[in-house]
Amino acid sequence: VVLTSEPDGTRLGSAIRGLFEQESGPPTPLTQTFLFMAARQQHVTEIIRPALQRGAVVVSDRYADATLAYQGWGGGMDLETIRDLNALATGGVTPDLTLLLDLDPAAGMSRIGGRDLDAFEKMDLAFHRRVREGYLEIARAEKNRVGVLDAARDAATLHADVTRAVEELLERRGASRGA
Repeated sequence: VVLTSEPDGTRLGSAIRGLFEQESGPPTPLTQTFLFMAARQQHVTEIIRPALQRGAVVVSDRYADATLAYQGWGGGMDLETIRDLNALATGGVTPDLTLLLDLDPAAGMSRIGGRDLDAFEKMDLAFHRRVREGYLEIARAEKNRVGVLDAARDAATLHADVTRAVEELLERRGASRGA
C-alpha cells in the first residue's frame, strides 16, 4: 500500500502548495487550477503510476475531484475545462474508489478552530458550502466510484465505515482477477 496526498505528495507539489500561502492571498481560481494540474501530473508520474505498475494499492488524500470541487464549484471555474485538464494531468489514471468524508461546513470549520489554517481553510462559509455541494454532486454522478460517509459520526464508527468500504473494493478486485 502506498499512502500519498495532493498537492504535496511530491517535492514539486509541496513547492506549489507553498505558493498558496503568499501574503497577497491565494492565486486566482484559474491559476490555482493550472498549479494543481502541474502538481497532479507530477504526482501521477512520480508516485501513482509506478506504484500501480508494481501492483500496489494507492491511497491518496485528495486527487482530481478536489480541483473540481474547490476551483470549479468553490471558485467558479468551468467544470468541463477542469475535467479536460484533469484527463491530461492524470493520463487517464482514475481511482477505483473515492471516499467522501461528508461534514456540514459549519461543523467542519468549528473542528479546525485553534490551529493554523491554510489558504482554503480561511475561505468563508459560503465557499465551503459550494465546495461541499460540488463533492456531493460528483458523488451523485459517480455512485459506482464515490462513497459518501457521514463524518459527523464518532471516529471509531467512521474508521469502521472506511475499512469496510476499502475491504469491499479489495474483495471485488480479487474476485475479478479470479482470486
